Amino acid sequence: MEEELKCPVCGALFREPIILPCSHNVCLPCARTIAVQTPDGEQHLPPPLLLPRGPDSDPAASGGAGASGGAVGGAAAGGGDHADKLSLHSETDSGYGSYTPSLKSPNGVRVLPTVPAPPGSSAAAARGAACSSLAACSSSSITCPQCHRSASLDHRGLRGFQRNRLLEAIVQRFQQGRGAAPGASAAAAVAVCQLCDRTPPEPAAALCEQCDVLYCAACQLKCHPSRGPFAKHRLVQPPPPPAPPEPAPVVSGAGGGCKSPGGAGGGATRKFPTCPEHDLENYSMYCASCRSPVCYVCLEEGRHAQHEVKPLGAAWKQHKAQLSQALNGVSDKAKEAKEFLVQLKNILQQIQENGLDYEACLVAQCDALVEALTRQKAKLLTKVTKEREHKLKMVWDQINHCTLKLRQSTGLMEYCLEVIKENDPSGFLQISDALIKRVQVSQEQWVKGALEPKVSAEFDLTLDSEPLLQAIHQLDFLQMKLPPAPLLQLEKCCTRNNSVTLAWRTPPFTPSPADGYVLELDDGDGGQFREVYVGKETLCTIDGLHFNSTYNARVKAFNSSGVGPYSKTVVLQTSDVAWFTFDPNSGHRDIILSNDNQTATCSSYDDRVVLGTAAFSKGVHYWELHVDRYDNHPDPAFGVARASVAKDMMLGKDDKAWAMYVDNNRSWFMHCNSHTNRTEGGVCKGATVGVLLDLNKHTLTFFINGQQQGPTAFSHVDGVFMPALSLNRNVQVTLHTGLEVPTSLGRPKLTGN
Repeated sequence: MEEELKCPVCGALFREPIILPCSHNVCLPCARTIAVQTPDGEQHLPPPLLLPRGPDSDPAASGGAGASGGAVGGAAAGGGDHADKLSLHSETDSGYGSYTPSLKSPNGVRVLPTVPAPPGSSAAAARGAACSSLAACSSSSITCPQCHRSASLDHRGLRGFQRNRLLEAIVQRFQQGRGAAPGASAAAAVAVCQLCDRTPPEPAAALCEQCDVLYCAACQLKCHPSRGPFAKHRLVQPPPPPAPPEPAPVVSGAGGGCKSPGGAGGGATRKFPTCPEHDLENYSMYCASCRSPVCYVCLEEGRHAQHEVKPLGAAWKQHKAQLSQALNGVSDKAKEAKEFLVQLKNILQQIQENGLDYEACLVAQCDALVEALTRQKAKLLTKVTKEREHKLKMVWDQINHCTLKLRQSTGLMEYCLEVIKENDPSGFLQISDALIKRVQVSQEQWVKGALEPKVSAEFDLTLDSEPLLQAIHQLDFLQMKLPPAPLLQLEKCCTRNNSVTLAWRTPPFTPSPADGYVLELDDGDGGQFREVYVGKETLCTIDGLHFNSTYNARVKAFNSSGVGPYSKTVVLQTSDVAWFTFDPNSGHRDIILSNDNQTATCSSYDDRVVLGTAAFSKGVHYWELHVDRYDNHPDPAFGVARASVAKDMMLGKDDKAWAMYVDNNRSWFMHCNSHTNRTEGGVCKGATVGVLLDLNKHTLTFFINGQQQGPTAFSHVDGVFMPALSLNRNVQVTLHTGLEVPTSLGRPKLTGN
């Protein structure tokens, strides 16, 4: 709160604060320093809004600047509905003026030098002279140090502005609570130097408005010389100590005697503000139009006579309630700001910790690179060493071999020369043939290439380090991080029959986008997860699962930085029973389907096959086929088949189908064109054929009109099967699915021969 109680000019606690027309406050002594005489180019027009509006107002008297300024002091703090309308026409009409501060003004406002006191006069007389000088200047103005709006002064000068008595009381209570009571000695309140090493510090001799520091004479010479960058700083006298409070007697007004309400001064009375136009009158009413408290004289004689007014107490309570309500919102925002600051402090700590972790990780990664480079360096050096040893061995072997041959040839040459020197023809001829052969053999030993080096002194090894150097130079941090775990959209995840559909999305405000997703599903028995989809889509349907099974699914995202974490695992339950129809894509072209692919017939006299849309590999499944039409005693076949079954012959004639074919009197089981278990009892129009596929027991059983037809038709049935049917044009059947497995079935009929 202390910042709210400081003057924007001197930076100290408010002393005799006055309310400027812009609703900002400033000390009265400070206001004298910032009040200026407006240049000719910035003359303020007389604001017609602020002139007296009563019936007794004299237009001629309001033509001067002094009348205009008086209106400023009387009603500038208000500003009713008319003020809002008139302010649209001109900025100067409302008593305000936009003003660009001078660059030489340290506080953003123009400063008027204080009026020096005449010799022998008191400080009060000096203040009076200042006010008189301002009043004498009809075009004087004051610029708010906060919003930089200018307002003209009337003939009363600064005294025309209202004193903020409430702010004075709050400052006094704040000083008392801080231990700086207004009644303390003047020596304790004297401003002291803020840079002194002495105890106690020396009294301050100057205040730098740019540095906002108090200096004693010695510290000013030492720390703030009037040269260099400090030459443009403005030094002023330090602010005087706050004046002791003036005792205010209890004032009786329209509302009776009043005391300081809840003041910290322990019941000390306070002088309440009086009307600036009628100095002896206290405020008693509130003008709703001007939004300003007024006295009863203003209501009877002044410009507020025709305005809407309210009792001062009622308006006071109403505005207090409005302020309290507004404070609730500010309090909520302050609470959020505190929580936000705590969050920011936590972020600071996390940044410190993450910075250390990243530094350690960077050091470890660079050390790993250096270690890998060192290992590769050792491998390359080993290769160079082996190559050098191989070359040396080859050269030494060639040197030894050549040296041996040279010694042999030299010895033979010397021997032959000695033989040639002999003069004995017979002795020479005895050995000449052998010597000639030896010389020829020796010459032949020096074949072509024998006197050439077998290896070169150059090493045929070239280290290509340029890509690695470029990679090192390009080594930098990736801006993209691993993608976060996707969020499963449970409202869009569903199951239908033996298929499941999953949907997911990327979390909002994700800085690292995903390039794709990986969907994993277990085997329905709690086994290992396996990948079933990899791609960019966020919706996937998996078909061909087991009925009446529980599957666990999860998703993870990936991008160029790697694979992110898994999402939460979702549990999906497939249907207990199968709902399916005839598949128009798998049937023979002569098959005719209707009734939403639930009714089948044929356009040919030959038997044709059609399959169902479901595939079974686990569980117990039961479905029925109702015979809608049966003419000329055909042989329809019912059963199961592989997806690759032959479609142009009766079901069961190949090894891909297991079926029961039936006429109007009897039935047979057939697989691989093998007919077995003839059973009495056939079908007719209106009959119902049931098929029970039990993949837990690996059996296939048939029923006609609720009675088991013969024994268990087939055993050891294993694999993936699809419902199947073969018929011709004389038969029409309707498929019924989604049936529970019957618990009470008729006893099987006896089979015939």
